[in-house]
Amino acid sequence: MLLDEFRQYIAFCPKGNIGLLADNRPEWILLDLLLEDEDRCIVPIPTFFSQEQILEVIVASQLETLICDADIDLPSIDFKLVLSMGELRFLKPELNPSNKAKMPVGTKKITFTSGSTGQPKGVCLSHQQLKRQAEALAEQAGQKKPVHLCLLPLSTLLENIAGVYTPLLSDGIVVVPSLVELGFRGSRLVNPQKMLAVITQTNPTTMILIPELLRFLVSAALQGWQPPSSLQFIAVGGGAVSSLLLEQAYQIGLPVYEGYGLSECASVVSLNTPDANLRGSCGKPLPHLTVTAEDGEISVNGNAMLGYLNDPDSWYPNEIRTGDLGYLDEQGYVHLSGRKKNLLISSYGRNINPEWPESALLANTAIQEAVVFGDAQPYCVALFSLRNGPKDIASLAPWIDRVNKTLPDYAQIKKWQVLNEVMTTIPGLVTSNGRPKRRQIAAYYEKELASLYLP
Repeated sequence: MLLDEFRQYIAFCPKGNIGLLADNRPEWILLDLLLEDEDRCIVPIPTFFSQEQILEVIVASQLETLICDADIDLPSIDFKLVLSMGELRFLKPELNPSNKAKMPVGTKKITFTSGSTGQPKGVCLSHQQLKRQAEALAEQAGQKKPVHLCLLPLSTLLENIAGVYTPLLSDGIVVVPSLVELGFRGSRLVNPQKMLAVITQTNPTTMILIPELLRFLVSAALQGWQPPSSLQFIAVGGGAVSSLLLEQAYQIGLPVYEGYGLSECASVVSLNTPDANLRGSCGKPLPHLTVTAEDGEISVNGNAMLGYLNDPDSWYPNEIRTGDLGYLDEQGYVHLSGRKKNLLISSYGRNINPEWPESALLANTAIQEAVVFGDAQPYCVALFSLRNGPKDIASLAPWIDRVNKTLPDYAQIKKWQVLNEVMTTIPGLVTSNGRPKRRQIAAYYEKELASLYLP
């Protein structure tokens, strides 16, 4: 009945791109599947995006319709209410009609990355690519009639494909609590006990975790929480996972399998499974993909994106050079060793270019140096040196608060430390043109950085 109502509502929507900005809910999945069935192009928008990022997505995609479940306040765009259905509203953004979104032929889903520099990048994919990916995942994981509990945002391609399409192809059930019910605020888990309660009550057989959520579940289990015996397959990805954490998970009985992927390859590239599990690796490539390491950089062939939105030079690539450093061993398992660029990936799976918040912080002339860290960690921290020393410390906290308000929560500076010295005065920490040598700085200030992540 609900599906029929949605079908009637979609009939009112113009034929252009349709954005979906909503918390996790069954209606999200119904709309996504319906738009696929209607051969429409859907643009999922993460609810943890900042207002500036949401604006960029709407304009870049030239959305004809925006479906949302909360108030949206973008002063530069007027929205006309077309239809409403319960908590969902169908809005028409008033955009410049002369602007057109440039998309590769066949684009039916545009998934936006978190934006390592603040500006989200739209990855264009076809329905055929998404279906092929889900079928390969179902074959690789081998789970029959799973009960899958969605813990990540449905707007995240990984949960969208592996957490919805794949279980449905396997005759499974998808359980979709809201992110609020799970204890999330934005992209951060602020009430973890809610998540534990949902997992216990649901008795799922499968889940998908980012490293930070795995860390939390392991910690909870070590403190007495009992994971459901129903769990059979927990996929973890979206960032680096320490071998120590994985070992702890195995010891307490969590059936964790590490994987690797990126949106440009329609999400999952490789995955460990019960039949092929090598700890410390990211598993073997999915059957329809070919992974190679050229000059130490991982490249993927087989299900490459159609291209980036509004970037014709990127369209129809034969392979994806991932920017990740790694290799394949003799058994065909993928191993990662780092990234070519200075890109941080938080333990929540968010991409952050540290120069983005750093540039905002350095707009205050009282700050001489600011270096941001947060790779494989739950939040970003910063080391500062001040031009006038201690007398400027009192003004630092209000400035950081001001900068944080311009950033999405995953890129905000949660803790920081003012250094007693200027980094440029210490040999080997800064290049000749003043750029920070991040690895050397992290090693030099190892104790200071570790203290910023203490409870």
